[in-house]
Amino acid sequence: MICTLLGDISHKQDVDKALRGADCVFHLASYGMSGKEMIQYGRVDEININGTCHVLDSCLDNGVQRLVYVSTYNVVFGGKEIVNGNESLPYFPMDDHVDPYGRSKSIAEQLVLKSNGRPFKKKKGKCLYTCAIRPAAIYGPGEERHFPRILNLAKLGLVPFKIGTTSVKTDWIYVDNLVLALLLASMGLLDNIPGREGRPVAAGQPYFISDGSPVNTFLFIRPLLKSLDYDLPKMSLAVPHALFLGNLFWAFYTALYPWLSKKWLPQPLILPAEVYKVGVTHYFSFLKAKEELGYIPMVSPQEGMTETIAYWQERKKRTLDGPTIYAWLFVVIGMISLFSAAYMPDVGPIPLLRAISLFFVRSMWGLKMFFLLAVATHIGEAIYAWKLAKKVDPVNARGWFWQTFALGIFSLRFLLKRAKM
Repeated sequence: MICTLLGDISHKQDVDKALRGADCVFHLASYGMSGKEMIQYGRVDEININGTCHVLDSCLDNGVQRLVYVSTYNVVFGGKEIVNGNESLPYFPMDDHVDPYGRSKSIAEQLVLKSNGRPFKKKKGKCLYTCAIRPAAIYGPGEERHFPRILNLAKLGLVPFKIGTTSVKTDWIYVDNLVLALLLASMGLLDNIPGREGRPVAAGQPYFISDGSPVNTFLFIRPLLKSLDYDLPKMSLAVPHALFLGNLFWAFYTALYPWLSKKWLPQPLILPAEVYKVGVTHYFSFLKAKEELGYIPMVSPQEGMTETIAYWQERKKRTLDGPTIYAWLFVVIGMISLFSAAYMPDVGPIPLLRAISLFFVRSMWGLKMFFLLAVATHIGEAIYAWKLAKKVDPVNARGWFWQTFALGIFSLRFLLKRAKM
């Protein structure tokens, strides 16, 4: 039986309630890995550091013997190239992290590993065993950190360039392989294995985990973007230039700090830590996990990507599809400009807009009629889209209506394509 509890890891009482009666805890909760969440320093520390302290305290209070902590490559990686690294690498200097996520996860991992062997307050002779799994970038059905952000940007046409050269390689891990590693790690913390009584093999140890196939990020996601009919990045941007762009977004979003949690504020295009993740080679060996835990990836990258593509194709069918942000800007700005030229008084840039419009239409009457005809066309297309969506995509019928009302044929063509599938 699976029991689900709704709580907040930053609230100690919620953690105590969740861990009561548990024998093994998998600590996956974290915050600030990508996007605007990376800039929310307070929330990142509250979840990643304070939350981990609550988990550790609750494990000790409730006599939980095994704790598997899901860490990150970022505890040792911070922008400098690493080729086939291993667990002997030192932690990346705390003050050199470019984002609070890597720093907070490093602190949390060290807290977890240093808590290994701590005796319980109530169970005499028993203690807490801990280990840390450092997974590569995770992908697969249901993953909500990496691919959703990439694909949302690609859908809007906001992945115009690749970062770094094609020789840059990083690790990925399919979600099923990660689950396998977590289960093996939990078994590696058992203290009743014959011949190792009281000395779990994984106790106090970190482990790098991946699919074992380093690859360029943009080559890796290419099949997925292509399968969803999203444009592939054609231009390349050097890492220093990408860092400059990332720092601009960091400064801009830092100025908007009070509103970072608001849904209306879109995600930044790129941030410095994300530049390093895709633009600087860093991959690691899982030899230690293989030798001590018995970890071997059971799903190949090809199989994993096939499953991921199938998942996202099905997910795309259930959501509202549409054009890039450039089509939105073209239509919205165009309609506003046309209305202003036809009906607004001569204020600001309106005389210029009117002059440009009259160059094509030749008369104010024609300009006004052209605007009304455009509005009528949008209304007609929106009604048609609503009726068609009722048949082919009833869940999103209202969304198709309003999107087509705003964009006209730029939206309707996506619905017509879906109707033919």
